[in-house]
Amino acid sequence: MSDRVGTIAGVEVLFCAAEGAPVRDERDGTDLLGDAFGRGATWVVLPVARLTDDFFRLRTRVAGGIVQKFAQYGVGLAVVGDISGQVAASSALADFVRESNRGRQLWFVADEAELTARFTAR
Repeated sequence: MSDRVGTIAGVEVLFCAAEGAPVRDERDGTDLLGDAFGRGATWVVLPVARLTDDFFRLRTRVAGGIVQKFAQYGVGLAVVGDISGQVAASSALADFVRESNRGRQLWFVADEAELTARFTAR
């Protein structure tokens, strides 16, 4: 399966395939942004399987760099999948996830059904 564009509640979304290249750093995040712009998407849905462990270790600043790029260009990012293990291991990450989910730029959701509910509630 490859990346595809779809619409959720009137929002154009780039759905990244789980088997795609890992997102390791800000450069990889920038590549996703370029793909989103090229396809007319204003949100990127990224399976947790595509993120490296460094994304979830906040001290590496990988997450911050990627999220900052997305915010700078006005593209939302939704990380889809189970991150309960990472959250349980880090109170800083738990705080980051909780605060992100309160905003409108970065969401961590369990599955596409939860993502659809978030878009519908906007």
